[in-house]
Amino acid sequence: MDTMTGLKRTHYCGDVEETGSTVVVGGYVQKIRNMGTLIFIDLRDRTGIVQLAFDDTTERDVFEKAEGCHSEYVLLAKGTVRERESKNAAIKTGNIEIFVDDLRILAKAQTPPFEITDETNVNEELRLKYRYLDLRRRPLQENIMMRSRIAKAARDYFYDNKFIEIETPMMIKSTPEGARDYLVPSRVHHGKFYALPQSPQMYKQLLMISGFDRYIQLARCFRDEDLRADRQPEFTQIDLEMSFVDVEDILEMVEGFVKYLFKTVLDKDIETPLPRLTYKEALQRFGSDKPDTRFGMEIQDLSDIVKDCDFGVFASAVADGGSVRAIVAKNAASVYTRKEVDKLTEYVRGIGAKGLAYVRWVDDVPSCSFAKFMKDGELDDILSRVGAEKGDLVLIVADKNKVVLPTLGALRLKVAKRLDIIPEGYNFLWITEFPFFEYDEETESWIAMHHPFTMPMDECIKYLDSDPEKVIAKAFDLVLNGTELSSGSIRITDYELQQKMFEALGLTDEEIEAKFGFLVEAYKYGAAPHGGCGIGLDRLAMIMCGAESLKDVTAFPKVQNASELMSNAPGPVDLQQLDELALKITDEEK
Repeated sequence: MDTMTGLKRTHYCGDVEETGSTVVVGGYVQKIRNMGTLIFIDLRDRTGIVQLAFDDTTERDVFEKAEGCHSEYVLLAKGTVRERESKNAAIKTGNIEIFVDDLRILAKAQTPPFEITDETNVNEELRLKYRYLDLRRRPLQENIMMRSRIAKAARDYFYDNKFIEIETPMMIKSTPEGARDYLVPSRVHHGKFYALPQSPQMYKQLLMISGFDRYIQLARCFRDEDLRADRQPEFTQIDLEMSFVDVEDILEMVEGFVKYLFKTVLDKDIETPLPRLTYKEALQRFGSDKPDTRFGMEIQDLSDIVKDCDFGVFASAVADGGSVRAIVAKNAASVYTRKEVDKLTEYVRGIGAKGLAYVRWVDDVPSCSFAKFMKDGELDDILSRVGAEKGDLVLIVADKNKVVLPTLGALRLKVAKRLDIIPEGYNFLWITEFPFFEYDEETESWIAMHHPFTMPMDECIKYLDSDPEKVIAKAFDLVLNGTELSSGSIRITDYELQQKMFEALGLTDEEIEAKFGFLVEAYKYGAAPHGGCGIGLDRLAMIMCGAESLKDVTAFPKVQNASELMSNAPGPVDLQQLDELALKITDEEK
């Protein structure tokens, strides 16, 4: 095998451009074309491809090395840059090539389990098993490099705004934050466990109490929860906290970051201030607290005009305190046949609704699933209310609002994707005025929608004991194209109010001390008003790259069952390790 002795890389493959210059490049063999007296090798690195050329004037030993090369061999090549005879407009270096006079084969490669190409139909499981090969593909390399540029832009922006980067611990005390913790057993303290942080929440609040004023961290976070396209068990958030601020200050700071980031990385101008919706408005108009506002199809309320109709499904829903609401898919009646509408009915039943009423207006007379229950004019009133015309499809759900709104919200997205009406672009949206509490029907108790350190609106504090449903939090989410990017709030800094909040959540003094004692103690020594948020770096990268999954912007991702296919993590450990931790596996998988 050759060595690098006497040669040192001078250029990346994609940066070679000046004809007549002598360059040294290194990379992987993408493709070889051997035409007898002519050999061309496409050499690839993370910047692109450059063509290496060899002919009958090339020294024999160099030519023979080129003949012996195969895909994915690692080469170092020295030569003179010259103009190509056959140009290739598809690549950055398509007008030039390197006529090689020194070639080193630094590593040979066996035939990979799949071809390293930009586009691939290879199944994901195989690609993840050989992730180091998958990562050689240009689309993934571009995604990972984009993620790096986002991280740099975040640091540059927040550093320029006087934030201090501070690392918080990776092994912490287990505290309730909404998802299951990943636990780490302690060898020294038998029977006790660290937890991997779901977020640096309490530590960044303690840093505000410590007087650091503005904190930033690209924080690793861990949550033991079911995976999906926009969720991984370990992820990174751009975590920030600010003192002497209220909600507007934080929103303004984050908007400045969004504007700076998209201009710096994508050369896109984001108009600020960003639009806002209250939590209540978002649910009523879009059926979601993270709506995609790139298209319309907003939810409309029909309750007042159907409450006295003879269709019992509608009338009883309104009588029971629920509602009847609809969305209109414009020009969709011909796309959605009766059979396709039946599939939508099955879909909504699968997510909690009892059924789906519809109006398909294909012919002059609309086809309506509940027409026989309608008196003269009642169907016309419905069509008029929702603005339906010939060619449209009206989809209606009747039930409690907690069923109707999310069902229509999910249906809205499903139909829009099927109709391909979601335009390209970046629609940012603030969701504000979240309820502080949400009712957990399993435990029959009120729990914090965000976390128990969130500050309630001043005018709502009086309802803490008497009417938790009326308590609105100083909390906010940032949404981009229907994906939640960030969640934040103003924090409680008053010791007595924090105690009152814990009590409203049903925590005993013993539970408060066990779970949050150190933070409660810290507030006794004075805390500046503060608040902050965490911006999902992975989700941001996913959207900015136009990727479909977090796996496409994560170097070594987990799959649905939280395993990592390349290294086979998680894996077993030997008995000695378990003994040192005083652990025993009692229900071993057969």
